[in-house]
Amino acid sequence: MLAAVLMLPLLAMGSPWWEDYGTKETFLCADQGPVVIERNDAQASLLMGRYRMTLFRAQQPRSGEAPIVGIVYRNELMTLILRGDQLILEQLPKRTTCMRTESV
Repeated sequence: MLAAVLMLPLLAMGSPWWEDYGTKETFLCADQGPVVIERNDAQASLLMGRYRMTLFRAQQPRSGEAPIVGIVYRNELMTLILRGDQLILEQLPKRTTCMRTESV
């Protein structure tokens, strides 16, 4: 019940029409609660509560990095990795793993 109440503000928020996100997924993170990812092939929008962050699709690993399995979006602050029903948020040194609860 608490998770549903926490998700209400996330569900009410939406991206501007011009960003044209084709996929909207909700994940539950143990230490951060629910997050929503709206994405397309080029970029993703991460919504956590009232906070929104835009990340761009990474095609290659950064110099010196091992290849990452999954779909990767990045910006200067965070790396977002989608692997099946799992979402990994990296804001080094912190790494948070979340599980999918809904996909639209």
